[in-house]
Amino acid sequence: MSLTIPYRSSQFSAGYNDYDGVEAETGLRFRILFMKTGSEETISSRDYETAVLIIKGKGTIIYNDRECSFERSSWIDQNPVVVHFPAGDAVTVRAGQESRIAVISTLNSNQFKGKIYTPAEIDVEHRGKDILDGTCYRLVRLAFDRSIAPEPARIVLGEVLNFPGKWSSYPPHHHEQSEIYYYEFSPVEGYGHGELGDDVFKIQHQDLLVITDFRDHSQVAAPGYHMYYIWAIRHMKDNPYKGFEFTKPHDKLLI
Repeated sequence: MSLTIPYRSSQFSAGYNDYDGVEAETGLRFRILFMKTGSEETISSRDYETAVLIIKGKGTIIYNDRECSFERSSWIDQNPVVVHFPAGDAVTVRAGQESRIAVISTLNSNQFKGKIYTPAEIDVEHRGKDILDGTCYRLVRLAFDRSIAPEPARIVLGEVLNFPGKWSSYPPHHHEQSEIYYYEFSPVEGYGHGELGDDVFKIQHQDLLVITDFRDHSQVAAPGYHMYYIWAIRHMKDNPYKGFEFTKPHDKLLI
């Protein structure tokens, strides 16, 4: 598996929409929770560490007696609310409007202190802005990684806003840990291309790319279309993700 497209440019069903086969490849389970106005959902697992990321919608999240309102109408200019919590904990989401939520989880019995990350707590990097004539300028939004989340956690999570006609994940890079990219476009008719080693895939709305085996991965959005993707990485046992390595000779572009 490399590119999985069960929901390409289609309407999600109310409830959970599972991207089958992804967990077997990467150790990460990825689902889209689609909530109707006025609905309520409790997210919990006895065995899985979980991250909940608000893609779009309005409502309330309740976790550990803390209540946090969220309202995100666009991923172009607004940061997400993210909740990260260990196995055994539970998060309740109440949808004040139709809401689309990413639920990323991985088997992990380690206990750690969970956290709600508000939009103000999401780290935003203007990556590539002043290099290569701005052709790979993008926004990288980091929710949490090894330096932010507790050490027993196994997930790294963030977003990329890929501007129209520009590249991201560039220069090409790779890492040993498995990763997934979940994509959306604005307008939804948009598309881009994703490199995976020597293979190139046409990416469309609500596709998911599986990245494994040290393969290089770079992305480009077609002109006129914003491309957004959630990226999630799973730490390997005794080999946590600490960053990526640029692929030679393209690393020379940064000198």
